Amino acid sequence: MTGNAVDEVLVQREGRAGLIVLNRPAALNALTHGMVRRISEALDSWEEDERVETVVVTGAGERAFCAGGDIVAIHRAATGGDPGAVEEFWRDEYRLNARIARYSKPYVALMSGIVMGGGVGVSAHGRVRIVTETTRIAMPEAGIGFVPDVGGTYLLALAPGELGTHLALTAGSVGAADALLCGLGDHFVPAERLAALLDDLAELPVHDALERHVQPAPAGVLEGQRAWIDGCYAAGAVEEILGRLRESGEPEAKKAADRIAANSPAAVKATLAALRRARALGPLEAVLDQEYRTSCAALATADLAEGIRAQVIDKDRSPRWSPATLGAVEPAAVARYFAPLGERELGLAATTPLERW
Repeated sequence: MTGNAVDEVLVQREGRAGLIVLNRPAALNALTHGMVRRISEALDSWEEDERVETVVVTGAGERAFCAGGDIVAIHRAATGGDPGAVEEFWRDEYRLNARIARYSKPYVALMSGIVMGGGVGVSAHGRVRIVTETTRIAMPEAGIGFVPDVGGTYLLALAPGELGTHLALTAGSVGAADALLCGLGDHFVPAERLAALLDDLAELPVHDALERHVQPAPAGVLEGQRAWIDGCYAAGAVEEILGRLRESGEPEAKKAADRIAANSPAAVKATLAALRRARALGPLEAVLDQEYRTSCAALATADLAEGIRAQVIDKDRSPRWSPATLGAVEPAAVARYFAPLGERELGLAATTPLERW
């Protein structure tokens, strides 16, 4: 889970801004453990540096801000490698997610291109989230036998109505306007103006820099689908949600049902439970503690390795889920995702944010 972090994350000061560039464009800037540590070190060094007034994070290349964590390494761990190394990566990653949310200086994420999984974790918890016409944000975990993490269930649980449930269970992606609607972004800036925005952030306070470049986002699609989304996903069980979607008469609802049915049955049920629980947990740190439990539990299942194999390794897009159907997923199997870890707990919620940060 480590790499040459100095090359994989470029860290420099540009005027009044500290700039972090995720620099693995050939891998869509997917995060390694070394990258997480280097970002954390940069935040440490800039917190007390009076020359740095704003932190800006962006991704190298034109295709992605960050496509998530290094799931090939996770696949190796899930198929006989070192699960402890993956768990340690998650510990550091989730602590970084919480750190970003509580950072004392403006943290500006330029979320252009693909933003998935771990990429959401190092961007959408920031104080200022910029989206462009190329932005595609997703928490696609249910499609690989996993459960949304990096604070994803926290963010999706806060989305209006049942939009977050829709995105989580379908593992679907959204563009700029829908990201703004769901609370995953704050401002739209055309991609062609990002370079100029970066220049201005090096010279101006964040508000003044944004004022020069923010524009209305192109129209999205989710606002017009709120009625059937809110009605169908309000059901208490995945099976009932699928029934409502298929009976709604809406073509897009049927497509959503088909996407959910194609995902890991166990992961879909655990995801719904995680979202419902996240709504009642309170602060981000408590949700990250829960996500650490669900991630460690998923690592021990056959579905995570199989999902990564089907989607990323062999790319046959034909995962063989176990269990294969929703009806075969026992309540005890879902409960195992939330079982306490004892001494292995993440423990972020053990102290208050103000005490910790």
